[in-house]
Amino acid sequence: MKFKSTVTALLAVASISLPTGAFAQDRLADLLDKLAEAESAAIAARLERDVQREWSKSGSAAMDLLLKRGQDALEVDDLPAALDHLTALTDHAPDFAEGWHALALAYYQSERFGPAMDALERTLALNPDHFGALRGVGAVMEQVGQPERAYDAYSRVLALRPFDEDVQAALDRLEVRVKGTSL
Repeated sequence: MKFKSTVTALLAVASISLPTGAFAQDRLADLLDKLAEAESAAIAARLERDVQREWSKSGSAAMDLLLKRGQDALEVDDLPAALDHLTALTDHAPDFAEGWHALALAYYQSERFGPAMDALERTLALNPDHFGALRGVGAVMEQVGQPERAYDAYSRVLALRPFDEDVQAALDRLEVRVKGTSL
C-alpha cells in the first residue's frame, strides 16, 4: 500500500513539473512570433536556435537518438547511414516533423529530389511554419527549374525568418526571372 502511494505521489510531481504539450506549443508560437519580428541578426540567430531546439524534441529518447545519428551521418556525408537512421525514425515516429525534415535533407544531398520533396511536404503538413522545410522546397524547386515556386517558398521563409542572407540572395537572384524587369 505504501508503495502505491509513493508511486502516485511521484507521478503527480512529475506531471506537474513537466511542460505540457499546450505549454510547449505556446512557447514555440511565442518564439516564432519573436523571430519574425526580430530587430537584429544576433537576436534572430538566438531565437532560431531556440525554435530548432524545440522542433528537435520528439518526446522519445529513442527517436531523438535516431534523429541525432541521422544528423551526425549527414554531417560526415555518410548518406546511406543517414537514410537508414532517418527512414527508421519516420517509420517509428510518422508525426515527428523534424524527422521528415532531416530525411528530406538526406534525400536532397543524395540528389533524389522527388523523395526530398515528398518528405518536405510531409514536414510542412505537420509543421506549416517550418522555415527549414520551406527553404528546402525553394532549393528543390530551383533545382528542377521552377523559379516561381522557388521564389514563393523563399518569400515565405523570409516572412518567418527575416535575417536569412542566403534566402535574400536567392530571392534577389530569382526576382528578374519571376517578376521580369520594369521598363
